[in-house]
Amino acid sequence: MIFISEKAKARVLKIWQDEHLTPEHFVRVSVTSGGCSGLTYNMNFDNQSQPNDEIFEDKGIKLVVDPKSILYLLGTELDFSEGLNGKGFYFNNPNAARTCSCGESFSL
Repeated sequence: MIFISEKAKARVLKIWQDEHLTPEHFVRVSVTSGGCSGLTYNMNFDNQSQPNDEIFEDKGIKLVVDPKSILYLLGTELDFSEGLNGKGFYFNNPNAARTCSCGESFSL
C-alpha cells in the first residue's frame, strides 16, 4: 500500500481545486531510472488508469501506481513540506537504502 499524509492530502486537494480537475482524476505515482541516486520519483494527475495499475486509496485520495513501480514504493508515504526549508512533495520510502539530498531520487 501507498499512503498520503494529511499535509500532502491538503496540498493535493488545493491543486485539484486550482486546476479544476474532475472527480475522475487521481494521483499517479511512478519510479523511473534517473536522478543522482539511480531512481527518481514521478507524480502527476491522471484520469486514465491502465489494466495492470495498482489502485490505493488513503484519506480519500486515490493513488495509482504501475506494476513495475509498486515494487519500489510499497509502504511509502507521500508527504508535503513548506516554508523556507520546505521541499514541496516528498516521499518517505522505507525501501530506499540511500536518497539524494534533494529527496527526488533514491537507490535500493
